Amino acid sequence: MTDREELLKIGEFARLAGTNLRTLRYYEELGLMHPASRSEGGFRYYRRTDLNRLNMIRNLQELGLQLERIGELLETRTKGLSRGEFVNRVRRALAEQDRLIADRVEQLQAQRAKLAEASCKLGLCEGCEHFPNPENNFCEPCQNSGEVLPEHLSALF
Repeated sequence: MTDREELLKIGEFARLAGTNLRTLRYYEELGLMHPASRSEGGFRYYRRTDLNRLNMIRNLQELGLQLERIGELLETRTKGLSRGEFVNRVRRALAEQDRLIADRVEQLQAQRAKLAEASCKLGLCEGCEHFPNPENNFCEPCQNSGEVLPEHLSALF
């Protein structure tokens, strides 16, 4: 096993990871994180490279995955797998993450398009004599064209 001098106590690991002990223990309970070693007194020790696993968990959460699904994706360190099975699990996990990121990029691009539409309409509003207020229903619909405002503009008007 790894020399204990190279390992980080759970408190130091949590500090470096920007998290707390409770989260690390919870992730361990769920099988997402595993200490590299434990002392005779039960203290948990982590490798610096375990920060990569923790960051992956966070990234997958940001992509909207539930912890249970994250656990399924990260289930690559199962004992008894052949090299081929292990590589295939890792490959599937990476492909799933790539798909999730591609979906997220598509969502963000759609949001940017909506913002561009709102900015374009706002340019037309600059010269308008109307000003959003309760009497004109905050310019919804537009007082000049009668059209519904783009949703991002409507939210701010």
